[in-house]
Amino acid sequence: MALTLNKLLLFSCLISSTVLTAKSELLTSKREKLTRFHVYAQDKNTGTNATVVNVAQASTTNQSATSFGLVGVVDDELTVGPEMSSKNLGRLQGMVTFASQSEVAVLMSINFVFTEGKYNGSSLTVVGRNELFLKVREMPIVGGTGLFRLARGYVQTSTYSADPKTGVLVLLYDFFVYHY
Repeated sequence: MALTLNKLLLFSCLISSTVLTAKSELLTSKREKLTRFHVYAQDKNTGTNATVVNVAQASTTNQSATSFGLVGVVDDELTVGPEMSSKNLGRLQGMVTFASQSEVAVLMSINFVFTEGKYNGSSLTVVGRNELFLKVREMPIVGGTGLFRLARGYVQTSTYSADPKTGVLVLLYDFFVYHY
């Protein structure tokens, strides 16, 4: 009987300890929240200070109406507003690959690196398909760092303006980010 009572007492202590630990972790853990914001990317395709550079292409890319097989790297300035003189927030850095034979669509693997403002020291990673001739395109947010650690969500992008003479393209990125 004493052995059974000892086992029961030990089992009760173990269960109580587990419950108290779980309650403590729930009380101290952060809650997931949704953050919405937008930034502009200043994309320059030509000239000595180009922020988009083609680094590889297939032997058939020049004959493709969709630039299929073209790979480029990007290092655009992120700004608060659409003007190049607007306050700098960081950089959009990554890779774009023209990945469709039938549409002008790219696979984007990009990081939004924040170096100023309230998200300074944080980043968001977006990997997805961007069909360039759609008015609004949507891509998934697959992660983040700093304030955006464990981020998930989506970003919608649209072309704010395009100047064929200067090769400057201004893109608007609207973020819907869940994070802790």
